[in-house]
Amino acid sequence: MRELFNSRSLCFSADYSPGPGTQQEDAAMSQLYYRKTDNSTYRDRIPLRIVRAESELSAVERAYLGAVEKGDYASVKQALEEAEIYFRININCIDPLGRTALLIAIENENLEIIELLLSYNVYVGDALLHAIRKEVVGAVELLLNHKKPRGRSRGEKKSQWANVQYVGAFNLHFPGATCNALVLRNAVPPILLDKQFSGFTPDITPIILAAHTNNYEIIKLLVQRGVSIPQPHAVRCNCVECVSSLDVDGLRHSRSRLNIYKALASPSLIALSSEDPFLTAFQLSWELEELSTVENEFKSEYEELSHMCKQFAKDLLDQTRSSKELEIILNYRDDINPLLDENSNDLARLKLAIKYCQKEFVAQPNCQQLLASRWYDEFPGWRRRHWAGKFLTCIFIGLLFPLLSFLYLISPKSRYGLFIRKPFIKFICHTASYLTFLFLLFLASQHIASTSPKIQGPAPTAVEWMILPWVLGFIWTEIKQMWDSGFEDYIDDWWNLMDFIMNSLYLATISLKIVAYAKYSGEKPRSNWEMWHPTLVAEALFAIANIFSSLRLICLFTANSHLGPLQISLGRMLLDILKFLFIYCLVLLAFANGLNQLYFYYDTDQGTNCKGIRCNQQNNAFSTLFETLQSLFWSIFGLISLYVTNVGPKHEFTEFVGTTMFGTYNVISLVVLLNMLIAMMNNSYQHIADHADIEWKFARTKLWMSYFEEGGTLPSPFNIIPSPKSVYYLIGWIKTYLLRRPKTKRLETFETLGRRAAENVRLNHEYQEVLRNLVKRYVAAMIRDAKTEEGLTEENFKELKQDISSFRFEVLGMMKAKSPGVVGGKVGSATLAYPGNSFKYSPKFLFDDPEQKLYVFDVNPTTLQGGAANTSNQLVVANGLVVPTSTENTQNKPSRETSDAGSPQRPARPPSQKCDEIYSLSEEDTLGSAGQSQEHFQSEKEIVEDSNEVEKNIQEIGHCCREPIKEVKNGPKKYKN
Repeated sequence: MRELFNSRSLCFSADYSPGPGTQQEDAAMSQLYYRKTDNSTYRDRIPLRIVRAESELSAVERAYLGAVEKGDYASVKQALEEAEIYFRININCIDPLGRTALLIAIENENLEIIELLLSYNVYVGDALLHAIRKEVVGAVELLLNHKKPRGRSRGEKKSQWANVQYVGAFNLHFPGATCNALVLRNAVPPILLDKQFSGFTPDITPIILAAHTNNYEIIKLLVQRGVSIPQPHAVRCNCVECVSSLDVDGLRHSRSRLNIYKALASPSLIALSSEDPFLTAFQLSWELEELSTVENEFKSEYEELSHMCKQFAKDLLDQTRSSKELEIILNYRDDINPLLDENSNDLARLKLAIKYCQKEFVAQPNCQQLLASRWYDEFPGWRRRHWAGKFLTCIFIGLLFPLLSFLYLISPKSRYGLFIRKPFIKFICHTASYLTFLFLLFLASQHIASTSPKIQGPAPTAVEWMILPWVLGFIWTEIKQMWDSGFEDYIDDWWNLMDFIMNSLYLATISLKIVAYAKYSGEKPRSNWEMWHPTLVAEALFAIANIFSSLRLICLFTANSHLGPLQISLGRMLLDILKFLFIYCLVLLAFANGLNQLYFYYDTDQGTNCKGIRCNQQNNAFSTLFETLQSLFWSIFGLISLYVTNVGPKHEFTEFVGTTMFGTYNVISLVVLLNMLIAMMNNSYQHIADHADIEWKFARTKLWMSYFEEGGTLPSPFNIIPSPKSVYYLIGWIKTYLLRRPKTKRLETFETLGRRAAENVRLNHEYQEVLRNLVKRYVAAMIRDAKTEEGLTEENFKELKQDISSFRFEVLGMMKAKSPGVVGGKVGSATLAYPGNSFKYSPKFLFDDPEQKLYVFDVNPTTLQGGAANTSNQLVVANGLVVPTSTENTQNKPSRETSDAGSPQRPARPPSQKCDEIYSLSEEDTLGSAGQSQEHFQSEKEIVEDSNEVEKNIQEIGHCCREPIKEVKNGPKKYKN
């Protein structure tokens, strides 16, 4: 340590020479440091040791895993073959990261080595799951096609005598140890069999993991093999299985449910396995929305999955290319009754999307274009007109709505009768009718035709008689709407609730007017009427109903692109106000209770008839609980004076406490709560503003769909007049339910049943054909977009580096196998082309003696006894080719060097040579073999040059992208020919 410190000090002083004082200070500091270090005890240090020790790899196993990492196919194959012979390598060994050779090959996407390892029956384990997670399609296919042998492996197929011989040799060299050859070669480390060590939970199956990655090709491979996904139970399921699973491990139950829904929400899985992807996406997104409210712990995950399903339905609809395809999709319904003649052009799928709140699907441009074309059916060029022309046209049609209504009543099938049934014309007529109703309310509020205010039971005025038909028409409209859509769907719309309240107020007003007219007669000053007089209550309810009627006009703002988002924001703000009122009421009640308790004893009577805060001189603001609540509420708006906290007696402490409580309430309500309400409303408005287009188009579609329906053509008050069409339907109902004829009905049913069934089959076939085309386009677009968004990443450079490394070893193997000039170089014996391996092999050479046998594996007995021989890597250049070798430090083993020209053998280099020394052939050896290998040498030289050129190009790409690729110690190197 001192030498290192002194050397660094010398290096530092070479560049920087401080003054004498600085040198003395540094010397003193260094002496103090070393003195402290030398005199310190062991207790001053923290002892470090490996707590969770793991089994170490042998040098041969490290070389084996390193060859797999670098893609050296020849060395891996040699190691596997040696493992069958000598049983020194466990082919299922794991590296410090817990990876087997198969997992390393999967991570590097080296399919050749994966196939090689599988052919030697390595332990598979979770390899399929790892391949799916890495999205290596080729590896997944290899693992799916791989079948574990039922019989014995290659080593087991050898003769029993050979097995005994191998085990005997192992026991001979390692006395005291017992060896089962096959167990030694294929032994699976216990950590791989431990489920807790696995990177996947037990509920993760291949199809679930593939759906999580959303890889279309892998999902298709698995689905073709008939895999299945467990059906998740209902959100609030209380079956024995769910209850027991929650009791045993609630976290695992919730995570398992989440993993299943993640798989089910995969767009690729829905596109592959669902007969109706749109319906599946709708239902699944709705179910996930409910789960997000029940399981709040995973709310964000479920909301994200729900949004994924909605986006998938929208993206799938994006692939439509014609109006015909779009109409087939939006008009399809899977609940067609062949016994009923139902309309097949009623946008059933779009209604379903609105029911499931699929805003992205409804606001999709193709869908909106179709709706707009139907909305402006009678005015094809409406959008291209000037705004003044549009305004005048709407006013003209609105003024004609009574005439058009009469024409429809007389002849519904005539030209003008069909004209009013168009959605846009129907909307203008209904709007004009409602504006007329509001005008009548304005006349009533201004008392244009009024009676004496002293009459207790006044008769209805002319304006009130005119308002009555509109009220009855509104009530009849709501009844029909509730009957057609159902009670649940009816109450889902807040505007329907507002209509219900408004109509209820008008009915109560009419009823009280009738009661007052029947019960009370004559005149009487209003000052003498009782508080709950029917006429007074009716007037109050009528005033409230007028407010609701005027606010109901806001619903029509949805049709406008500028006012629509504001109207939606207003609805969201009302929800925020309701949330705020809950907290505010709690604070209000708390302070009201405290102040009333404090000031209850100071109730005063000033001798005036006015008592409370509504007097000119406010008094007794906190004498009662109700008065206290009013005082605190109006104090928010600054209508309460501070002197209301004073008391008659000189009780300063009581006044101080009361004033403090009153001030604290104002601080909390004004500074905290009111600003919180402003922030909430701002957040709601910003949310709508960020999604203004989608929110407005969805709200506008709901408004349009209400006018696309067949019924409700006539506006109020003409809808209460019986029309010929209504009379016809009434007669048909009487014939059906009162004058029943079963035989005739049955014959009519059988006559039309076949035709309707054939029509349903045709519609279903068209729908499935369109779905097939949409799915194909969607998958192609998804794969194309994924490749575009991927770009150039660090993973790409790693893959290129792996490919170059594999290519390098393949080229070297080809040169070793095909070049006859290699035998002229020093090839010696190599160990998996890596140092530290005690097993050596000698490649086949062409010797002068044709009877001499060639051995692939030469076993050295000394290596089995402990590997005492020291090896060192060398690079031999034979005919311009670089061959890695290892020179053994043994005196009695010279290497043989032969050539086809019969050159004499050369003695081996002394062991003192360094590992990185490069040998070159003598000029005589090169000339001796040049005549036989000139053409092959030229091809090999071109291969090496191509390899070097590829490496240079990759390095240039990495330098340009500023993604430096670090050199691996044993990685590819460049050699000059």
